[in-house]
Amino acid sequence: MVLVTACFLMVCCAPKKINQEEQQIEKLLAQMTIDDKIGQTALRGTSSRVKGALSEEFKQAVRDGQVGSVLNVMNVEYVKELQGIAVEESRLGIPLIFARDVIHGFKTIFPIPIGLAASWDEQTAYDCARVSALEASSQGIRWTFAPMLDIARDSRWGRVAESPGEDPYLASILAKAYIRGFQGDSLSDPRSMAACAKHFLAYGAAIGGRDYNSAVIHNAEMQNIYLPPFKAAIDAGAATIMSSFNDVNGVPATGNKFILRDILRDQLGFNGFVVSDWNSVTEMIPHGFAANEKEAGKLSAMAGLDMEMTSAAYQNHLKQLIETGEVSMDVLDDMVRNILRVKIQLGLFKAPYIPDNHPGQMYAEESMKAAYDAAVNSFVLLKNDNNLLPLKAEQKILLTGPLADAPHDQLGTWTFDGDKARTVTVKDAFEQNASTQFINGLEYSRDNSKKQFQATVAKAKKSDVIVFVGGEEAILSGEAHSRADIRLPGVQEELLYELSQTGKPIVLVIMAGRPINISAVLPFVDAVMMAWHPGTLGGPALYDVLTGSREPGGRLPITWPKSAGQLPIYYNQKNTGRPADKESFVHMDDIPVGAWQSSLGNKSHYLDAGFLPAFPFGYGLTYTSFDYSNLLLSDTTMNDAGNIKMNVTLTNTGSRKGTEIVQLYLQDQTASLTRPVKELKDYQKVTLLANESRVIEFNIKASQLTFYNNDNKKVLEPGVFNVFVGGNSLHVLSDSFCFE
Repeated sequence: MVLVTACFLMVCCAPKKINQEEQQIEKLLAQMTIDDKIGQTALRGTSSRVKGALSEEFKQAVRDGQVGSVLNVMNVEYVKELQGIAVEESRLGIPLIFARDVIHGFKTIFPIPIGLAASWDEQTAYDCARVSALEASSQGIRWTFAPMLDIARDSRWGRVAESPGEDPYLASILAKAYIRGFQGDSLSDPRSMAACAKHFLAYGAAIGGRDYNSAVIHNAEMQNIYLPPFKAAIDAGAATIMSSFNDVNGVPATGNKFILRDILRDQLGFNGFVVSDWNSVTEMIPHGFAANEKEAGKLSAMAGLDMEMTSAAYQNHLKQLIETGEVSMDVLDDMVRNILRVKIQLGLFKAPYIPDNHPGQMYAEESMKAAYDAAVNSFVLLKNDNNLLPLKAEQKILLTGPLADAPHDQLGTWTFDGDKARTVTVKDAFEQNASTQFINGLEYSRDNSKKQFQATVAKAKKSDVIVFVGGEEAILSGEAHSRADIRLPGVQEELLYELSQTGKPIVLVIMAGRPINISAVLPFVDAVMMAWHPGTLGGPALYDVLTGSREPGGRLPITWPKSAGQLPIYYNQKNTGRPADKESFVHMDDIPVGAWQSSLGNKSHYLDAGFLPAFPFGYGLTYTSFDYSNLLLSDTTMNDAGNIKMNVTLTNTGSRKGTEIVQLYLQDQTASLTRPVKELKDYQKVTLLANESRVIEFNIKASQLTFYNNDNKKVLEPGVFNVFVGGNSLHVLSDSFCFE
């Protein structure tokens, strides 16, 4: 009876609410001139923040209804003033939305998004978004250009730092958490911000990892790899979507009707508004897709782009395009409907101003704790020879490296509002340890000077263990910061080698926005911890993890290459007709001189780098060890109910409590479209005491076996499916079952 009542209320009440919202939109639309409508499509502002007094010209534009939303106005008094002009002095009183890039924190900075993805944890992503929304909305910011949901398979790309990694399933889990965190229980809550899932679509597939570049992907790959995180975000209620800079199969995304209408609106059912990326409308001119600004505006409008960020193609030409019949008034009306709908949902018509009792507090105790926990959960332990970590209390420690005391760089990319004065660095945290001595060794990550080498080595000789915090500065990752060579910059490798000659064990801590090529230094460091750029409290989090009061909680959300020459590289690759294997692989150094041309196995690999990455997707060590055994499927054939159970026994074989991320992968052996060697379909975080065992159960469902084929249809085909379970994508137990 309760279920029936709930369903009855859902059916009866929901349409009434929607009708009221749409009625308000239509009432406003009927009062609007064409100029009013075009004004709503204009997102205006600056690249960083308005400095000095607001210009009278800008105020008048707001008063005249020529501005729909405002970007990067960070003076709260200006926010109040502009909103007052829009609501009280413009003809229709339509409120503004104030926007900002609040990516992984506003004031309290969390780890960069690729670090958050390394947590494999919904709560961590949610906490970051919720704290960001609470702090930023207290300053009037009700719209953020996050989360970025671009699948990233090439570590040369600078925006790997902002990505959820390479896997569509993990990215989809995180997408839902981000949307819930930013938007809260209700968009109308003044503590919430409208999220903006970006960049639609396939920005992460840019050729060669070069930002803004072309993406060439077939429809099945688009549907199976790049769309799922966006679908998850839309299903979670994402209010806005941002189009991407790149062209997809020759058509820039900002003017791509297939992407913005056929896929986004018709297939995914999105009913919020679509905003361009910065100037991406007029950048279709250098793309060679639009001849001029007027044509760029026409193409964008017809494709389904609702709001134009900073450029003015709509403002300058849309009225004329409508008057000449090149663009229908219905197109503009739909654009405005989408924008007004979000403004109504944000509650801006009823409460346009920042409430006096807004609870947002910068650096609140609970926010800082969440940032600390997020950092701990993001750290990935890649190597730990002879159990060097955790460090021992009696050890004399040399702390060195260019990022050991780098408050700005520790925050990472896209931290416009982060305050480096509030950063607690690794040096700050280690100062509580009386047995630690410090020398930075290098002034910054790209430093090529060796002037401190001698002093650093001298201190190292007096220590028991060296902790070297290196990597890349924040400026070396993020938008437009692609790198062809992803090794440690500057002379970090040389300094690490010199330190290794002391015979002292070395812990290499990497702060970076991407996986780094550490092949040259890996043999002479004893432990490696990937810390990404960990945010405000990255220092204390690292200290506690390195000394063992906390455990490194992260697993790689992206495959770690041996070198840039392997890129793009990703775990869910296709087999090819000649899949590589260790039995046939011969390294180029082992090839006999004068060898016969076809004597090397002729498989898919590199002669110098092989076919395996440095570290596989899903990889990460803990301070204990785990064993997998007794993989059992409930049947050899999936039953009529469309599910099959899989059990595996997980045992903590170490001496301390630890947490494992148990990962389930599937492979469709034979299909109408070649399928990946494995695909992540589920995972569980399991905490076990020393010597404890537990049976872990997964329920494999028929829906997890589906894929999009070349006809753009979602299909479930009969056949044999391989099941893999383990602690990463490479080292797994396996079995198989049939679906008939």
